[in-house]
Amino acid sequence: MDLVKLCSGLQVNPLPPPKERSPDVAHAPNRNHNLSPDERLQAIKNALRYFPKGCHSELAPEFARELDEFGHIYMYRFMPDTSLMRAYPISEYKTNIVEGAATILMIMNNLDRRVAQFPEELVTYGGNGQVFSNWAQFRITLHYLSTMTNEQTLSMMSGHPAGLFPSHKRSPRVVITNGMMIPNYSSKDMYDKLFAMGCTMYGQMTAGSYCYIGPQGIVHGTTITVMNAGRKYLGPDNIAGKVYVTAGLGGMSGAQGKAIVIAGCIGVVAEVSREALDKRHAQGWIQKVVDSVDECIEVVKKAREEKAVLSIGFYGNVVSLWEGFAEYTERTGENLVELASDQTSLHNPFNGGYYPVQLTYEESNVMMNQDPPQFKSLVQESLRRHVKAVNYLCGRGMNFWDYGNAFLLEASRAGADVTKADGSFIYPTYVQLTIGNVFSLGFGPFRWVCTSGKEEDLLKTDQLAAEVIRQQLEENPSPEEEGNLRDNLTWVEKAMENKMVVGSQARILYSNQAGRSRMAAAFNRAVASGEISAPVVLSRDHHDVSGTDSPYRETSNITDGSMWCADMAVQNVIGDALRGATYVSIHNGGGVGWGEVMNGGFGMVLDGSDEAGEAAVSMLHWDVSNGVCRRAWAGHPLAQHAISNTQATVPGYNITTCNVADEDLLRNL
Repeated sequence: MDLVKLCSGLQVNPLPPPKERSPDVAHAPNRNHNLSPDERLQAIKNALRYFPKGCHSELAPEFARELDEFGHIYMYRFMPDTSLMRAYPISEYKTNIVEGAATILMIMNNLDRRVAQFPEELVTYGGNGQVFSNWAQFRITLHYLSTMTNEQTLSMMSGHPAGLFPSHKRSPRVVITNGMMIPNYSSKDMYDKLFAMGCTMYGQMTAGSYCYIGPQGIVHGTTITVMNAGRKYLGPDNIAGKVYVTAGLGGMSGAQGKAIVIAGCIGVVAEVSREALDKRHAQGWIQKVVDSVDECIEVVKKAREEKAVLSIGFYGNVVSLWEGFAEYTERTGENLVELASDQTSLHNPFNGGYYPVQLTYEESNVMMNQDPPQFKSLVQESLRRHVKAVNYLCGRGMNFWDYGNAFLLEASRAGADVTKADGSFIYPTYVQLTIGNVFSLGFGPFRWVCTSGKEEDLLKTDQLAAEVIRQQLEENPSPEEEGNLRDNLTWVEKAMENKMVVGSQARILYSNQAGRSRMAAAFNRAVASGEISAPVVLSRDHHDVSGTDSPYRETSNITDGSMWCADMAVQNVIGDALRGATYVSIHNGGGVGWGEVMNGGFGMVLDGSDEAGEAAVSMLHWDVSNGVCRRAWAGHPLAQHAISNTQATVPGYNITTCNVADEDLLRNL
């Protein structure tokens, strides 16, 4: 790919020829924009703003056709050859500053065909997790990043590059906001309207913040969750030969097959898209594909007998699968499934995130666009059937949890039997089940990208990370901390063997404040010495200790009433910006859906300089401790222990203490 040309800006004189979508990649479902005639014209007018008036007469009818056919103006004419889109070695980007080149690299990785769910619609994962709203924004942003200096900051507003503004060297080079809304207007209907009009977009978590690293991140998280769920429900070291059933192989959920194998159990993952299933099978992340419920049950029975480690992809609707398992159990008295969850994109239930059992995949894609009310009705009926089968099997020994994809939330809205008398859900979220305690300890998904593109650089970072974890294990950690450290040491030592990389040379592991800051310092020293041949970009999932306020997921185990508040996520992004992050982001939505969560993240370039090393340590202390402090204030003992340790070992902390009231005293009031 000609990267100089790609970063040269928006071609308007002459305009590039019109371009058709590629038949070789999956495409986002067509949306029904439901705009009024005046709003439709405003959407076209908004799109034309990026172009000189001399281009308008040619582009206006084309944009009108895109809006009417696809429900959004993607500006395919300006799309590069996505078959060549990838994270190129940083030395190949011709920019004024390394931070600009690193950010371009991260953006291009998010749109790599091997990584992105719908690359030509600029969707990285989750069905509607956009990097940009259209291809003009992509072109303009890359040009700004290639020409900016270290005394400028690029302002990104829901995909729109507002421009370069004067700042200073310690400022973020990019500030990203996605989907920020006046609270009373943060509704699904407003999102649909404003996305169609080109006014906002859903950045998911790491799509719109340019730090997705392919399915590796969710492989790690799912592995840890399944292993800990197995320990909780089945006892230690008793997951071999047990069965975990779930759904989704499209975007992030595509990692589930790999996680099942690493966890050491039998897994069945249902998927309605043949393209998505075949993609994961070709990667080797799904080991066996079955096309019928009967075949699936026979394969599961044989694998149970052999205590095999096996990932099975079921081509079909997960509701059919659950009803098949329920019918088998009712007929034979044998329950074949111990563990269960769901990773369909139920944050987006009526636009391709969940496919109803009554329709084929193709029929659904037509109906959701042509008859949205009927499609919604079928989705909700399907959810009721889904829950009925799950409830039956849980009554016979199965254990189910919500994977933070809004399954229980949308099922409750559909009238399914998922709530207790007090209105709480009958099943835990995975945060309540396992990850909440991990977050309270300060452990969460820390990640990095080796911008050289060299596997040997990634291997070096793995070795440095492992050294840090071994040091931590020698420092008398608590039993809970020791368990997390050992799990993650095993993970990083076997990372190369497990072939985790898809796209950029990236790694993820769960680490706490001390671990992250030490790893960052070690990486930076290795870049300075030449042991690592090019800068390293630090990042993390927004789904982390401090990054996300989400009452149905990340903060679902905060019980002081503040689970509905979003101060932590907003404070986090401001604090990261003040402490030297290269870019920062804050999003409405992500994971459980628009209006249901506030989340943010960062990117930080380690170029080997003393300034980068100092900023990384300072920023990472805040980036973790902010969330541990909030969880400690809510009364979590593990968080109180963790923040107390930090306060005792790191200068400058003076944290307000939570004095927990006596329950007997309260009961007598």
